[in-house]
Amino acid sequence: MNKWQAYIAAAFFIALTATLGSLFFSEVMQLPPCVLCWYQRIAMYPLVVLLGAALVFEDKRIYRYALPLSVIGAVIALYHNLLYYGVLPESVQPCIDGVSCTTKFFEWFGFITIPFLSLASFVAISVLLVILMKNDQKQPLKQQILQCVKTLLHQ
Repeated sequence: MNKWQAYIAAAFFIALTATLGSLFFSEVMQLPPCVLCWYQRIAMYPLVVLLGAALVFEDKRIYRYALPLSVIGAVIALYHNLLYYGVLPESVQPCIDGVSCTTKFFEWFGFITIPFLSLASFVAISVLLVILMKNDQKQPLKQQILQCVKTLLHQ
C-alpha cells in the first residue's frame, strides 16, 4: 500500500465508522437525530462513497472534492459542539422542532458525546486530506488550497 493509499484508507475507515455509528445510534439505540445531526450526516455519508471510490480507482486527488465536504461537516459539527457545551446560547440553535441540538443522550468520560465524535471524525478526515493535498507535487500548496476554496464557493 502506497503512502497516499494509506491516507485515503484511513479517511475512508473514519468516514465508514462515523456513518455506521450514526446509524447505530438512530436505528439500534433509537436515539432521534437533531437537525444539526442530519446536516452532519449529509456531509459524512457521501464521504464513504467518495473515499471508497478513490481507493478503488486510485484517485490521488480525492481532496479536491472530498475536502470541501469534510470542512463543511467540521464547521457544522463545531457549531453543534459550541451549542451543546453551552458556549453559544440555545436561542441561536436551529433545532426548533423535534429533538433539541443540546439533548444529552450520553457522555463517555465526561466529554465524549455524539457531537464531539462527529467533530473529531470530520477534523481527522480533513487533516488526512490536507496531508494528501500537501503531498501532491503537481501544484504548490497555496494553489491547491485556493483551488479547494474556489471549488467550495462555486458549489
